[in-house]
Amino acid sequence: MGNSAVLPPIYVDTTIELAPAKVVTSFPINTFLENLAIPAAGYPYAPDGTIFVTNHEVGEIVRISPDGNQQIHATVEGKVSGLAFTANGGLVATGWNADSIPVISLVANDGKVETLLKLPDAIFLNGITPLSDTQYLTADSYRGAIWLIDIAQPRASIWLEHPMLARSNSENITPAANGLKRFGDFLYVSNTEKMLLLRIPIDTANRPGEPEIFVEQTNIDDFAFDVEGNLYGATHIYNSVVRIASDRSTTLIAQAEQGVIGSTAVAFGQTQSDRTAIYVVTNGGMFLPPPTGVVPANVVRLEVGKPGYPLA
Repeated sequence: MGNSAVLPPIYVDTTIELAPAKVVTSFPINTFLENLAIPAAGYPYAPDGTIFVTNHEVGEIVRISPDGNQQIHATVEGKVSGLAFTANGGLVATGWNADSIPVISLVANDGKVETLLKLPDAIFLNGITPLSDTQYLTADSYRGAIWLIDIAQPRASIWLEHPMLARSNSENITPAANGLKRFGDFLYVSNTEKMLLLRIPIDTANRPGEPEIFVEQTNIDDFAFDVEGNLYGATHIYNSVVRIASDRSTTLIAQAEQGVIGSTAVAFGQTQSDRTAIYVVTNGGMFLPPPTGVVPANVVRLEVGKPGYPLA
């Protein structure tokens, strides 16, 4: 039966419509790919179709070419989690430094890393997404909060701290607030520990309103939206990728046999040839191994037929 038998059967009756899948590249067993960022077409510092992924436990940001070739782009002293692009083509990353203090790092186009901010009041910085040209929101999975990061100032402040973003039990190591993305006038946030997808209204000054539950009983890590508002979520320990429509219905679009065991994050392609595809990063089941044991970590391309919603 394996460890998967202990999981709540939340997707047992879910409609299955598998998307065409292709493994772009694989990493050795026990590689924890945590997040990814894909630059817009015409990005001057890497060929079109390049993918940047975070190798969480060893603090590496890896650049992957369209043919699957891997090259270390940058190394952070500590661990690296979330990843997003800056307006001038650099990267902003969340993680911890070698002293286990949460940090925001800036990665220049040439891979040079600078610690932009230390956040000793944060606990576990995770997903990150742009809010404006120089401002980002990042989930604090153990504090139950979302931080506002201004990379121009630079400074960090709490954007929203709320029980719905927190764990139900502080002994549980599963992240609560995890992935986050804006669609329209709402910020969507996954609370993985509570198996919730939340929606937070954003006003014209980019301030948060009261969070509400959008979908219950769904195990989402990080995710991405298409232009129609369909959400594509990595289910991590459920070894699948789901599509959640704007009417809140869920469809399974990839399962273990497509290579998405331990799926952690999703991003849309940005070139003419892959703009209707999502890329999924995985850890091969490190957190909850499948019956087969931990497998290599993959980057998987899934054709979903719709282009991605712009991140900012």
